[in-house]
Amino acid sequence: MSQTLFPDDMTELEQGVRSTLARLGTEAGAALVPEGLDAYAVRVATARAAGRTLDLQYYMWRGDVTGRLLACEVLDAADRGVQVRLLLDDAYALGRERVLSALDAHPAIEVRLFNGTRWRLFGRWGFLLEMAFGGWHLNRRMHNKSWIADGRVAIVGGRNLGDEYFGAEGGEFLFRDLDIVLAGAAASGATRVFEQYWRSKLARPAALVSPSTEAGGGLPQLRKDLAAASGQPEARRYLEHLGQVQQAARQMARGMVGLARGAVQVVADPPEKARRGLAARRRARAAGGIAPEIADALRRAKRQALLISPYFVPGRAGLALLLDLAARGVKVSVVTNSLAATDVVAVHGGYTHYRHALLRAGIELYELRPSGEDEKTSAFGSRGASLHTKAFVVDDGPVFVGSFNLDPRSAALNTEMGAFVRHPVLAEELRAEHARLADPLRSWRLGLEEGRLTWTAAGADGRMRTLRREPEASLRRRVLAGLLRLLPIESQL
Repeated sequence: MSQTLFPDDMTELEQGVRSTLARLGTEAGAALVPEGLDAYAVRVATARAAGRTLDLQYYMWRGDVTGRLLACEVLDAADRGVQVRLLLDDAYALGRERVLSALDAHPAIEVRLFNGTRWRLFGRWGFLLEMAFGGWHLNRRMHNKSWIADGRVAIVGGRNLGDEYFGAEGGEFLFRDLDIVLAGAAASGATRVFEQYWRSKLARPAALVSPSTEAGGGLPQLRKDLAAASGQPEARRYLEHLGQVQQAARQMARGMVGLARGAVQVVADPPEKARRGLAARRRARAAGGIAPEIADALRRAKRQALLISPYFVPGRAGLALLLDLAARGVKVSVVTNSLAATDVVAVHGGYTHYRHALLRAGIELYELRPSGEDEKTSAFGSRGASLHTKAFVVDDGPVFVGSFNLDPRSAALNTEMGAFVRHPVLAEELRAEHARLADPLRSWRLGLEEGRLTWTAAGADGRMRTLRREPEASLRRRVLAGLLRLLPIESQL
């Protein structure tokens, strides 16, 4: 693919980054983005300002309203000559072959799928059958998320691309999530990770695994389908917010902090972990894996370690690490999902094994209350969750924001990525986010009374109340969590 701009030409995005960093007097900057509408707007703003490249790496890109709106922006950028590389995990690409093939047909777009199934002809059934006949590598997914524009701005964090991750109202889902924007030299680490995955043998061109688009109308039909998303009622709040894209961009620039040299470290598992699975864990440190880096960062805590993890199953090693911190007098506080709020009941079942030990050591546990009623409980699927942020702060830094859950699946099976950043302002912002989530109006604080768990939170009248069983969870959820807790599945959680 040919470059559309000479290296000496500065794109609109590059001009904006250069101006912002000049004001800060630094070569690198970073900003946290907790709000869904802002997270959507910053992706649109960078796509519209990009003039060279868009490198996009995602576990999941849904075909809902925001997913299609963002796909429109990417297609518009490609029409301007921006070179687009799209790397998706194959598991959630199943069933979307015609869309991916149509995108791949654009001369400025190249699509690759990571860790693909060979039995794609049979769709989801083929995926399951291949696993049944020994394809256990398919249980190890690329969970990375990054949106990189012109190699100068990278958006890293826990958000997939879909309505529930951007705060869509009136839907089944509403995830609370967090991104970190890296600008200037700080974005180079995300670019390095993307290149490593893009060139991996596990990243296969979509043309090799997707059918022809002719029967589905190809790229012209896809343009019509994507354009129709803007006419849906659910799109209105996003499109209205885009009327403030320039303002949002200016707010992002004002919220960005300048970083000293060496203050950013983007870390990721090697792509080969998706093949080696558990064996990769033993070699992760030499290969630059993320789990050892996270463990080392937590071990260095002297005063406090504040953790936010929607799926929290620390395992024996993680439990020992947290207990050691508490024994040294470090304040350890964890915010996770309650049984009523979680979208994966099996994970909650695994987490319950650790609550008593953590509380006895003086570790604070907060469980986020649900955002709405959920009668569509799924043992392993996504229904009605409220927390999706994966982040922590140690003392006055570093902060970590990424795709890594504090659970065995992130540590040993999936590939993950994230960013460590040192800056006192970002540390304070993440402490404030932790405190906001742990507020008694939003979360239950767990306690122990005579060896039994208690949950304390504020009622609608502001009065504190204490319960002695899983709060706000239906009988069905409690029974399902209890049954799943008995199964030997922790390594898969």
